Formats: sequence, C-alpha cells, structure tokens
Amino acid sequence: MPKGKHSYYPDSPSIRISKMDVIIPFSPDVPCDSNGQRMWWAFLASSMVTFFGGLFIILLWRTLKYLWTVCCHCNTKKKNAQRVHNPTSHGDGIKHTKETVAALSEVGWMTSVKDWAGVMISAQTLTGRVLVVLVFALSIGALVIYFIDSSDPIESCQNFYKDFTLQIDMAFNVFFLLYFGLRFIAANDKLWFWLEVNSVVDFFTVPPVFVSVYLNRSWLGLRFLRALRLIQFSEILQFLNILKTSNSIKLVNLCSIFISTWLTAAGFIHLVENSGDPWENFQNSQALSYWECVYLLMVTMSTVGYGDVYAKTTLGRLFMVFFILGGLAMFASYVPEIIELIGNRKKYGGSYSAVNGRKHIVVCGHITLESVSNFLKDFLHKDRDDVNVEIVFLHNISPNLELEALFKRHFTQVEFYQGSVLNPHDLARVKIESADACLILANKYCADPDAEDASNIMRVISIKNYHPKIRIITQMLQYHNKAHLLNIPSWNWKEGDDAICLAELKLGFIAQSCLAQGLSTMLANLFSMRSFIKIEEDTWQKYYLEGVANEMYTEYLSSAFVGLSFPTICELCYVKLKLLLIAIEYKSDIRESSTLINPGNHVKMQEGTLGFFIASDAKEVKRALFYCKACHDDITDPKRIKKCGCKRSKMSVYKRMMLACCFDCGHSECDCSCMSANVHHDSSTKDTLQQRGFPLSPVSLNDFSTTLSAFEEEQHSTLSPKKKQRNGNTRNSPNGSPKMMRHDPLLMPGNEQIENMDMNVKKYDSTGMFHWCQSKDIEKVILTRSEAAMTVLSGHVVVCIFGDAKSALVGLRNLVMPLRASNFHYHELKPIVFVGSLEYLKREWETLHNFPKVSILPGTPLSRADLRAVNINLCDMCVILSANQNNIDDASLQDKECILASLNIKSMQFDDSIGVLQANSQGFTPPGMDRSSPENSPLHGGLVRQASITTGANIPIITELVNDSNVQFLDQDDDDDPDTELYLTQPFACGTAFAVSVLDSLMSATYFNDNILTLIRTLVTGGATPELEGLLAEENALRGGYSTPQTLANRDRCRVAQLALYDGPFADLGDGGCYGDLFCKALKTYNMLCFGIYRLRDAHLNTQSHTSQCTKRYVITNPPYGFELVPSDLIFCLMQFDHNAGQSRASLSHSSHSSHSSSKKSSSVHSLTATNRTNRAKNRDSRDKQKKDMVYR
Repeated sequence: MPKGKHSYYPDSPSIRISKMDVIIPFSPDVPCDSNGQRMWWAFLASSMVTFFGGLFIILLWRTLKYLWTVCCHCNTKKKNAQRVHNPTSHGDGIKHTKETVAALSEVGWMTSVKDWAGVMISAQTLTGRVLVVLVFALSIGALVIYFIDSSDPIESCQNFYKDFTLQIDMAFNVFFLLYFGLRFIAANDKLWFWLEVNSVVDFFTVPPVFVSVYLNRSWLGLRFLRALRLIQFSEILQFLNILKTSNSIKLVNLCSIFISTWLTAAGFIHLVENSGDPWENFQNSQALSYWECVYLLMVTMSTVGYGDVYAKTTLGRLFMVFFILGGLAMFASYVPEIIELIGNRKKYGGSYSAVNGRKHIVVCGHITLESVSNFLKDFLHKDRDDVNVEIVFLHNISPNLELEALFKRHFTQVEFYQGSVLNPHDLARVKIESADACLILANKYCADPDAEDASNIMRVISIKNYHPKIRIITQMLQYHNKAHLLNIPSWNWKEGDDAICLAELKLGFIAQSCLAQGLSTMLANLFSMRSFIKIEEDTWQKYYLEGVANEMYTEYLSSAFVGLSFPTICELCYVKLKLLLIAIEYKSDIRESSTLINPGNHVKMQEGTLGFFIASDAKEVKRALFYCKACHDDITDPKRIKKCGCKRSKMSVYKRMMLACCFDCGHSECDCSCMSANVHHDSSTKDTLQQRGFPLSPVSLNDFSTTLSAFEEEQHSTLSPKKKQRNGNTRNSPNGSPKMMRHDPLLMPGNEQIENMDMNVKKYDSTGMFHWCQSKDIEKVILTRSEAAMTVLSGHVVVCIFGDAKSALVGLRNLVMPLRASNFHYHELKPIVFVGSLEYLKREWETLHNFPKVSILPGTPLSRADLRAVNINLCDMCVILSANQNNIDDASLQDKECILASLNIKSMQFDDSIGVLQANSQGFTPPGMDRSSPENSPLHGGLVRQASITTGANIPIITELVNDSNVQFLDQDDDDDPDTELYLTQPFACGTAFAVSVLDSLMSATYFNDNILTLIRTLVTGGATPELEGLLAEENALRGGYSTPQTLANRDRCRVAQLALYDGPFADLGDGGCYGDLFCKALKTYNMLCFGIYRLRDAHLNTQSHTSQCTKRYVITNPPYGFELVPSDLIFCLMQFDHNAGQSRASLSHSSHSSHSSSKKSSSVHSLTATNRTNRAKNRDSRDKQKKDMVYR
C-alpha cells in the first residue's frame, strides 16, 4: 500500500526522483500515472454527460407535459359538457369560477423567481449591466489563463491547493455556474437555451474544472471555447454607451466574430496536434505552441499556406479541410468590409482643443473651395493687425482634395471637423460654448433662396439653443427672411448678432450708384482687404489700385480732440494724420448708439468718441488715438506720431471747450457771452430751460455748461479706448449729460420745415426715414409703350428686370428705398421705371406700392422699342437685374440675360436733336451756385450745356453679375483676362458691373468690427434701422406717419453726391489744383466731406480732343493731399441735408421738364446766403402753382 500511495500522489519525493527523466514537455506519457494512462476521456465525458443528460431531461419534461396537457384537455371538455347538461350545479359553478379567477390572479413563486432572474441578467438595470460586464470580463480572464496554460502539456498533474492559476480558474467557473443557473431560470424556452453558444461553452469548460480538482490533474481540452465569448463584445460596449453609431457597432461585430473564430479554431488545432490521434495511440503528435497554431490558421484562411507549419494528425487535417471552406469565405467577406469601415471612418471626426490665450471662431453653412478661399483671403489678410484667431470649419461633408489642400496651407490657423451644427454633439466637439463667434455662410448661387435662408435660420436656432450667448454672424439671401431671426428669443443685435442680407446690400449698393455712379465699387473696395499693388506706368490702373489699398477702420479719438467740432477734427486728421474721418458713433443716455456720418459743426467731440476712418493700414489709424497736441503739434511726418507719456491736464480740455464755444458765438475768450451766461448759471435754471424745451443756439450752451461742470468734478482719469467694448460704449458723465451735443435744426427759430409740417397729410413713413404715399394699385402705374413715349421721362432710373411668375423674388424694395430716402426733397426724387415681365412685377408690387414716382412698362429689356419708349438715353442710370440667374447649372450662362441686355443697350444709336441738358450726370452744383436764380448766386453759374447722347455706349449702366468671370463680356475694349480678379477688371473699376461675391468680405469685416456693418448699412440702405426692420417684419410694408418734429428730424442726415469741377466755386481748383485744397475748402465752406474721385479713364493722357476721349470713368478712393485734379473730375462727397433747398427750386426744375424734353432733372441747389433765406416768403406763395407742373405726383 505505501508503494501504491506513492504512485497516486505525484508530489511524493520518491516518485518525483524516479520519474524525473520522464518529465519531458509534450510527452505522450502522463507523469502522474505509473502506467502513463491518459484521463482526457473523463473530462470530455463530464461535459458530454452534462450536455446530453440535461437535453434528455428537458425533452422528457416536454414530452410528459405534452401528454399531461392532452389528457387534461380531454377531461376539461368532459366536465364542461356535464356542466351544460346539469343546470342544477349552477351555483356551485359560479363559486368554482370565482376561485379559479382568484387563483389565476395570484403570481406563483416560480414566476416571481423567473422575473427576478430575468432582471438580474438583463442590461436594463444597473445590477444587470454590472453582472453582464462582470461575466464578460471573467470570461476574458479565463481565456487569458488558457493562454498561460497552453505552454504546458495538454494533460498534466497539478495539485489544486498549490496551483494558483487552477484556483483562479475554479473561482471563475463557479461564478459561471451561478450565472448559468440564473440564465436557465430566466429562459422562456429551456430547449433553445440549452443549445445556445454560450451554454455550449459553459458545458465544455465548467465541468472539466471540477473533474480537475477531483483527479488532481489538468486537461487543457476545450477551454479555448471561452474565446467565443468575444462575440458579445459589441453588446457590452453598447451597454456601456460607448458604441452609438451603426458603423461602429458593425465594425466591432465583424472584428469580434473574426477574432473569436480565429482563436477558437487555433485552440482546436493546438489540442489535436499536441495530443495526436487516439486510434494511433497518440503517437503522431507534434509539439506546436498555441501562437504557432494561430499563425497556421491565418495563413490557411488567407490561402497563402507557406508550409512551414502544417497539421500532421488526421483530426487536424480533417478539421483544416472543413475550416478552410468557412474560413476562406469569412476572410474574403469580413476583412474587406472591416477595412472599408475603418477607411470610411471620419477623418475629421475629432474634437477641437482650445489653446489658452487664443480665440477661435466656428464657420459653418455653405463650405466650398470658393467660399472658404474668399473668406480666408480676407480674414487672414496681412493688413489686419495681428489676427490671433483660430478658424474652425464645421461641415457634414468631408472636403475634396482642393479644399483639403487649402486647409493644409493654412494649418496653423485653420482646422476642419466633419459634422453638423444641428447636432449638439458636433457643437460640443468644436467647443461652441467657448468660441468667440459663429459665422454662417450662405450659398449665393442656390436655386431656391428661401430654402437656403430657412436652413441657415435652423442653424442659428440650433446654435442659440445649445449656447444662447454665442455671437452669430449669418448671411441671408432674402430681406424678408431676416424677420424670422427676430423670432429667436436669444437673438440680440445689441450683443453683436448680425444678419448680412446679401439682397439688401447688393441692391442698396446699386441704388447708391444711381445717385453717384461708381459708388458701389468704392464702398465694396473699402470693406474688402486688398494689398497694395504698385504700378510704375502712368495708367489709370495705377491710381485706381492706390485707392483700392484703402480700407475702413474704427478707432477711438484722442482726448486732444475733445471740444472740437467734427469738420475741424476731420480736417486735422486729413492734413496732419493722413487719415480720412468720415463718421463717428453717437451714444447718449436717452437713445441707443447711432452712427453719424459727417454730422457737421453742431457736434462737439467728447472723451471716448469712436471714429470711422479710411486708411490703408490698421496701424495708421492708431495715430488718431495717440495724437497729442503738446507732443505732436510740430511733427510733419505722421509716421512719427506714437503714444506719448505726457498727461494732459484737465484745464487744457476745459480751455479747448471754451475756445470751441467762443468760436461758435463769434466772441473772444474774454468777452464770451455764452460762457458767462451758462457756465456760471444756476443749475435749477438749466433744468428749467431743458424741461421747457426752449430753442437754443446752434451750439447747445446748456449742454456745454453741464459738460464743463462734469469735467470740473472729475478726477484726473482718462478713459482708455482699449478698455471699451466692441460697440464703442462710452462712459457717461455723472449728471447724465449726453456725450455728443447734437441739435435738431427743427428747433432753430424760423426753420422752414416747421412751417411745412402738415398734420393732415402723410408724406413720410412712420419713422420719417423714407418718402411715402398711399398704396396704389399696380394698374394705375402701368404705362403702355405709347404712354411712356409721350410722357416726359428725363433724369430717371430705368430698372431692367428679367423674371417670370416662377422666378425667385430679388426684393426690389431694397433698390427703391435708398432712392426714396427722406433726406431728398420730393422734387429731387428720381422717377423709377421698371421694364420687365408684368407677372413678376405683380409679385414684387406688394412691397413697392407705398413709394412715389414709380412706374411700370410691361415688356422685355431686350426690346429696343421698350427701351426707347422710356427714353433710356435720357436716364440718369440704367440698372440691369435678373431673377433667373440661379436656375441655370452652367455658371458661364447664369448671366446671359444681363450681358445680352447690356450689350443691346450699348449698341443702340440715338438722334442728335436733344437740346440743352442739365449736367446731372456730371455732378451737382454745390451750395452757393444757384442755377435757377443766378442773380441771387454770388457765383452766377448758369446752366451747363452738355453734348447729347447719340450712342448707347455713353448711357450710364450698372449690371448685376452672378459669375465673376462673366465680367469679361461686358466691355469689348478692355484687356481683362478671364482669370483676373473682379476688382481688377475695368467694368468693376468703372462702376458699371457689380457682383454679389464682393459682399463676402463683410463677414470677416463684421466680425472684427461690427460698427463697419452699421456704417455700410447706414450709407447704403438710406436709413434702415433695426426698428424699421421690426416694423417690416410685422406688416411687410412701410406704414405712413404724420409729420412731427421728431420724424422730420430724421431727414437731417448726410447723403452721397458727386461734385463737378468744370464749373462752380471749385472751378479754380479743377485745373491743376490739389485735392487736399479742395477737401479743406469744401469742408470749411459747405460742410461737404470729399472722399474720392470719379475720373475719366484717359484723363492722365491730357487728351485735347474731347471727341476722341473715352467717356468711361474709374474710381479713385481717398487720394493724397497733393493729388492733381483735372476739370473733368467728379468728386464723391458726403453733403449735408439742406433745409432751405426747399420747394422754391421746384418751379424752375419742373417747368424745365415740360419746356425742355431733354432736361435731365432739377439740380440740387443749396444756397447758404442770407438773401435766399429772406426770399422764402415769395417762394411759398407760388408753391401750389408749381406743384401742378410736376410730371409725377
């Protein structure tokens, strides 16, 4: 027996020593058995007995249950039949039924246990999810233990109490057994559960572990089946909410099935090859590691089959025969699909990582190569002062190769992410909550503008819903769609939200060109960042490009300007600082901040006033902030004006204000009556005067005294412009006095406007910004061709519009509104004649029926008869528009109608029997030169005779284009290359072509300075305000209003005009004079602010023969002081509204219309002499008679 004991216990010292030479890895003999007997069959039998035994019990139970059900069913039928034949048992039947229902309503304990087990193994609860994840993790742990044990012999003797891996594996399998029991209880169909893959895995892995403990030996066996648990990997990741998209779930599914099949098959080969065939007495085995088997299965599936490793056993080869069929199919289908899914994974699907100290903006919407390149070219321009902003593009379509290359060229400042702003997850990826702004680009060439606007509005809603405080700048195509933005609760234009309406600005630019030809080109160049291109040759391009290099900037004015009037500061900036100041931001405690363009003498600067400048570089504009009279007064080179360290005393500011006041009252500082009467006045008296609203002098002395007292109370602390907000808010004085002293001319005694107020007639809209009339039916404004020919049409605007009943509306109201601004007198309004399809114009008429002097000629702009009927050769401007441009796929054909119409007009010929023409196209006569009454004018100007227009090439035309490259077809005498940028072409430089693409620059300009958009909109729209937009959103039409001092005060605003140099008060400067002298003279004498020249193209050639000279003109923006003028120049200027131009001029101008068919229009005459003021009474008496002569009412 002792000997037998030693043979049973493998750890016996005697046995271990005597058998030491037998312990060889992968030996067919079993060292713990003296006979070398293998016990693999015991392990396999335990699994087989468990599987088939359980299967037999389930089938037996189902059979018995079926037989019982059949028998019970027969007995139930018999009892029911007896109950029908025995009605006496009715009472007992009712009692029995109630007991049955009560019994059925109670849930049995088996059902309760089943439900509890179902909850435990499901992933619907936290406990269930934890249990499922734990089972999967332990299964992977058991597989790892298998990998470790695979380096040992297939069958080896191990002591359970000393083998650590066997103990861990035992603990895992006990847990698997308990989990198997829960699954079995919760299963509805026990047979199907018994045949599941997970159940089969448990059958062949759990029982052998218990056999190992009993026999004190280990058999590697079928433990590799634990690899099949990897199939559930995607389910586990879904439970953990890691996998969310279908592609990621499918990818993980494919990979887990492929890997689990691969590892399981490798385990089987490892088992049979290291064991051998049983019928060969395990003599044909070979030593293969598990990882060599993995390698063998891979080369077998891929059909490579190097032959370095192969199966020797019959079982192994037989398995390989069947596996290669399924494995090859799986490899050929799964691997390409996995690679495709990985390849299709979003390349730009990461998240943005914000950099400390660096802002970022998000750009979305219409992201294409054209839109992105235009945006980046302007946004990252070198003229901007250190752009430390990172641009993050977000779009749901991955970029093409060209766009990707563009992003790579700007990789230091540009990043692209694939996603949608409508998805909050994607908004979180681009860190929209920390972005400085979000810019939304629109597709300007879409076929349905309303649909494009709707998509952009949805983007705004999504972004604002995610982060209400984010600043949004969006492009809109149609003006009426801007109203929908006002419905978004968090949309706030006061906080920087802006909608750039392309139709509004495009038509506004064109409308301003009707008033001053070429202005659209000048304004477009001002807010676009262009680099200076130097040309040595003396050509028109040299002067044009010098002006193109100018842009619009804003900067706070130095305290050295405090107390000075706007014209004084403007002259100082131009002469000394080489800067052109055109506007300031006005903000008071009573009203919202507003932009004042060339406000005139009645505005005095205060601390922290924001100025709008035209300059070539952002650094140049800093001179206005750094200027100090004490330090820089004797400096002649503006580049030397830097920030100085001196501290300006408060007394110097006080003294400058005193001098300014004395300048206005005309007395010296010592005997200044206004200072003595107001500075030392009692505060109660001042309040009384303010409350009663007494009319004050042109300078509000009350405001001066209030401001001076505020200065005396303040400490020596200046307001740093760098600390101001983006919108230019300035600190108010302690007593709430306004920062600008702006005074209504209506409050001045004797003003003619007060006498013109008629409370019973509505002449203007409710805001007082536009001329208004009662709505008219379209039939009343339709002209036939004969009626148009008989009507005296001169000095009018012809609008050629292509469109039909199905065309998208272009929004003609935006074209008419600037031409009906209230800062024109009624007799100065240019009549507007629309030539186009009546069906289309009927759709537009709803927004036009409240504007005066509007007519319609149904026809086509391609008909020369229609064009002659409207006297196109006598018009001030011909505008060519098309509503059909975006319905054509070929970009080169999008502008075919506009180009054909333009060429058609230019080729027309007219007879030379026109007569005397007033030179409206050659500019207006400045104040002081009264053409209608030369005897009252100190200049005795008289009418100007002009050669009549005999060819259509001399008709002023502006053509709207969609495709920039089509500009080459407009002028046949230019040398423009098709690849030339639009702003470098001759039609654009001359102001005869305008493309909506130039408005792209407004996006970046608005981001860096939202005041620029305000100024552009004020200049272009004729006075559209956010309040007016809210009104139009409510009614979609202008509402008439009675004239009040408040509404009439809105007429007092600047407008753009062109000043002629061939005659008048500036004729002496027109012949070789300096532009700077003209600038100063116009500013001092008439408060006119000059900002550019409209020059004949060949003026630099000094051509003496006027007949051969080209009549085309080009734009020169902000010429230098010493720029030489020629007599034919037209000067762009901002002129003040003249309250005294009145309707006294209407007599001559409108009688001129009736007596001279060639009259272009009545001139805008502005007389500032005292003689004209005394003659107002005479003019009023004949006013009613004069109105009867007017052609348009």
